[in-house]
Amino acid sequence: MKMKHLALTFLFSTLTIPALAEDCSITITSNDAMQFDTKSITVNSACKTFTVNLTHTGKLPKNVMGHNWVLSKADDKQAITTDGMAAGLDNHYLKPDDERIIASTAIIGGGESTSTTFPVSKLQAGVSYSFFCSFPGHNAIMQGGLTLK
Repeated sequence: MKMKHLALTFLFSTLTIPALAEDCSITITSNDAMQFDTKSITVNSACKTFTVNLTHTGKLPKNVMGHNWVLSKADDKQAITTDGMAAGLDNHYLKPDDERIIASTAIIGGGESTSTTFPVSKLQAGVSYSFFCSFPGHNAIMQGGLTLK
């Protein structure tokens, strides 16, 4: 009986490990209609790092309908996008070394994927964070909120 209990405990503990690991990452899909499939992300404060996997399911190239994923404090979003327009596609429409950016991916086109991983220690409870696409004209639609839990 004791052996059966230990075996069940081991089985259930191995089943929960992948679920816990998934709490420290998310996959977001973008498309040619300028949409993210996610509007809200909750990051578990127990995570040491958090990974965002971005996939572009469209067909258009990145110079026409490119997408990226950028995270900042909500109050910094507009200034980051304004400064990023001058930086151009080669810099993923982000000002190089912009300290207001917490994390970002490269600009990708249809059929491509990318990811970014950042330390959760960069986030603070009670602060409003926004994620968005910095490609010109996209950030008004392709945006969402991130919360530290």
